[in-house]
Amino acid sequence: MGNAGEQNSDIPFDVLSRLPTKYMPRLKCVCKGWNRLISDPIFMMVQSRKKEPVSGFFCQQQFRLGNEDITTITHIPVGKQEAKLFQTVFDFLPEHVVLLASCNGLVCGRSCFPRIDPCLYICNPLNHEWMRLTWEEPNREDTFALAFDPCRDLLGTSTKFKLIRVKQIEIESKALCFSFDIYSSDTRAWKKSEEICKCNSNLYKNKGFYVEGVLHWLTDGDEMLTFHVENELSWLVSVPLPAIEFRSIPEACIGDSDDRLHYVLVSQYGLQIWFLEDYFESKWSLKLSKTLEEMEEQHMMFLYNLRERVTQRLAVDMEPWVDLLAFKDGYLLMRVSRNIMLYNIETNRMQLLCSLSKFGTHSTFCTVLPYSLSLVPLDQA
Repeated sequence: MGNAGEQNSDIPFDVLSRLPTKYMPRLKCVCKGWNRLISDPIFMMVQSRKKEPVSGFFCQQQFRLGNEDITTITHIPVGKQEAKLFQTVFDFLPEHVVLLASCNGLVCGRSCFPRIDPCLYICNPLNHEWMRLTWEEPNREDTFALAFDPCRDLLGTSTKFKLIRVKQIEIESKALCFSFDIYSSDTRAWKKSEEICKCNSNLYKNKGFYVEGVLHWLTDGDEMLTFHVENELSWLVSVPLPAIEFRSIPEACIGDSDDRLHYVLVSQYGLQIWFLEDYFESKWSLKLSKTLEEMEEQHMMFLYNLRERVTQRLAVDMEPWVDLLAFKDGYLLMRVSRNIMLYNIETNRMQLLCSLSKFGTHSTFCTVLPYSLSLVPLDQA
């Protein structure tokens, strides 16, 4: 490779660009030539356009009481025989942050409270690049989502992304609706969208997922909030099963896999996973369905008395026995009692990652975000 690089730079470029992104930081240390090649904006653009599977999940907790944020962020890698928790991933930022959103290698976070002049950060944990954004009218309850597609939003050596802040407001006759503020990396400025979406439900778990140009948020009602980023259009999509179908309170989350939005549900009917086929008709297709008894029989090392524990949740303020934390690329991260589990729906393999005590004595997760490695560059100018 070294000699070939002197004769024809296309050969190492072609070979290295075929390797997984996770190896790039170590390959840059091999020699100066590889460092220059992997750091080249054109190479980073080619590498970033490859579809990378989920590499792990970022987890952050919150205090039960008080206004201070917990600064510890834990990274749980996927695909390891033994789960190792990493808590120094964001040490390259100038201050501690609370994570807000992630999308195709980019991560958004905010300053930890209390702080006099809080701001927002967009960063890439792999190459340690970051940029600071102004945060107009900061509110710790603000909900943000990132919109970035490496296949469409990498033009030349520039990374184009949008950050959307969604807020619930009250309009005439005390009707509730959602409004949208948009930050564009092109203009480096915020603008208020004219679009609003009438909805009396609240956002649930406050995570927005970007799939095929559309952002999705789960609500505590029987619908999802969606927002088409380029056209600035919003509408509601009905979930596969309405609340009236259940005798106890189910637990749900949304995520993406195979470039489709997925809806994951644990209820009296078992574990069910759908993917969305048609937005405007709210048409869902069932991808996986297992009864609670089947799940318990197949994973008896981790699950027991599942039906009793799942169906005894009769109020939303009761802590669920199975808490669905995140879903990405066929991997379901969940809390089962006091343990963190990872379930691969393709292989039916369930893995015990760690005990909840590994994260400290705090109450629950404030944020759980899937993360995929990417070399996307950020312009800090």
